[in-house]
Amino acid sequence: GDFHEALNLAAVWKLPVLFVIENNGYGLSTPTHEAMAVEDLATAAAGYGLPGEVVDGNDVLAVIDAVRRAAGRARAGEGPTLLEMKTFRMRGHEEASGTKYVPNHLFARWGPRDPIRRFRTLLLEEGLVTEPELQAIEDEQRRRVEELAEWALQQPPVTSTLERERADVFAPAFTGHRPPAGPASEKRFIDAISDALRQAMEEDDRIVLMGQDIAEYGGVFKVTQGFVGKFGRERVRNTPIIESGALGAAMGLALEGFKPVVEIQYADFITCGFNQIVNNLATTHYRWGAPVNVTIRAPFGGHIGAGPFHSQSPEAWFCHVPGLKVVVPSTPQDAKGLLRAAIDEPNPVLFFEHKYLYRAIRGPVTDAPFHLELGRAAVVRPGRHATLVTYGLGVHWALEEAAYWHEQGVELEVIDLRTLVPWDRATVLGSIEKTSRLLVLHEAVRTAGFGAEVAASVAEEAFTLLDAPPVRVAAEDFPVPFSEYLEQELHSPRPRLRPALERLLRF
Repeated sequence: GDFHEALNLAAVWKLPVLFVIENNGYGLSTPTHEAMAVEDLATAAAGYGLPGEVVDGNDVLAVIDAVRRAAGRARAGEGPTLLEMKTFRMRGHEEASGTKYVPNHLFARWGPRDPIRRFRTLLLEEGLVTEPELQAIEDEQRRRVEELAEWALQQPPVTSTLERERADVFAPAFTGHRPPAGPASEKRFIDAISDALRQAMEEDDRIVLMGQDIAEYGGVFKVTQGFVGKFGRERVRNTPIIESGALGAAMGLALEGFKPVVEIQYADFITCGFNQIVNNLATTHYRWGAPVNVTIRAPFGGHIGAGPFHSQSPEAWFCHVPGLKVVVPSTPQDAKGLLRAAIDEPNPVLFFEHKYLYRAIRGPVTDAPFHLELGRAAVVRPGRHATLVTYGLGVHWALEEAAYWHEQGVELEVIDLRTLVPWDRATVLGSIEKTSRLLVLHEAVRTAGFGAEVAASVAEEAFTLLDAPPVRVAAEDFPVPFSEYLEQELHSPRPRLRPALERLLRF
């Protein structure tokens, strides 16, 4: 879980972190002894090579001493410490749950150990304060609490507008785009991604790369090969196999002004970091107003015979989460320009790179650094008989199909969305005004795929323009098979594209 991943990463990198467990004996109602097989949770530290200490959490001076020593160790470069503060919860986890599940003898045991009473007694015994002085302090604090509570109760309910709440989801988007200019070179898809990362790191020393095997090994796909020699291990960091821990560290770096780029070795493994992405990265700006500049590179997709655990297309999961931007390039030029824009975007961006395209396609790529604006689709082939909306590998399938239909006298307009969040409604709707027919295509499974969002939006906003119902072409709703035949002939949407277009065009 997140706790153990964080301990491990902090220990491996010797980070100046104090981990504090407030062990009050319960989760919500489940006793700690039913959740953990050890009495002292601080013993977990030994498994990660860092010191752990059990502290009387109801002794103010003991807490101060333990924290002071651990902080001194961290500041001296000696790494993290795990402190377990043993305490007790005299009230419920929250007011609704109450305390009926707590045995009475625990209240009797812990009641006299109230930290405020203990500290009060110590001050009196040491002659550091008199009873009247303490009573005056307590009266003043009670007065202040009551005053603030009364003020809070008198405040009007929080109100807002839809426009304001929507505006709070994201930090203002990056606007310093440099358009592509100057000479271009022929590059593979994978080389364009490496180019974008390298140039960004050369220009901005706040960019830090993290991921499994990305340093000397260069990543499993060799995107970062040679980066350690050029930028050093401080900026090109191998992580343990801890997707959640790496993403949590990236969020912390972003809040400190860095621009972390995390490589998820295969997009299939992104589920191990789901909590950090969905509950933390996505919500932070809305909750705190703090920009979170984190780029998550996720090699995804099939057609490489890699089976169900290394071939999934999970992009739609994240399109459903407010606060995340989702990018899927289809060409080397787009991969370079969109990745650079993602790195400079002050919001979390999931950048899905199709593994099959890495070494399968080449194209001209502008040599100099440049950006392509997120949220702008590209009409990669104009047409008038039907609109085919897609992204990623689907763009190449669509262009192949458009070439076939051209020979039949049919002109398909092919739109590459490039960005799924935000997606370019205006370009799609403008195309529907010309063609009056829509087909959406993606490699991900059909049910709740992103194509459903596009089709539903067109049906809702441009229904009167349509001459036929929108058509979706997507993968079958079963896991990606390991067999090449099963994947490409049965699971893949590619064989179903032409029959679907035939139905759409003759409707």
